Amino acid sequence: MVKLVVCYGTPEDPADFDRHYIETHVPLVHPIPGLKRFEHGKVLGTPDGAPAPYYYMAELWFDSPADLQAGMGSSEGEAAGADVATFATGGVTLMIAEAA
Repeated sequence: MVKLVVCYGTPEDPADFDRHYIETHVPLVHPIPGLKRFEHGKVLGTPDGAPAPYYYMAELWFDSPADLQAGMGSSEGEAAGADVATFATGGVTLMIAEAA
């Protein structure tokens, strides 16, 4: 399996980010074709107590790199991707990881 890891920087308005993410973005992510698992949540901190480098994280799991590419390239995936620009005022980092 592979996953798309999405790390969001601290937004300008955290309450607005939280509301938009749950009410608007999550419903856009769930119908992405080939999506096997979707986990998301706020970053609470670091083990040493230092400030966290991100505000929020999400993981979108797919069976293969091809499935990830197809899902994110679908109309549903493109809609979810386009929505990120409407609420991620603190920036966003995307990574693809192989699940062990």
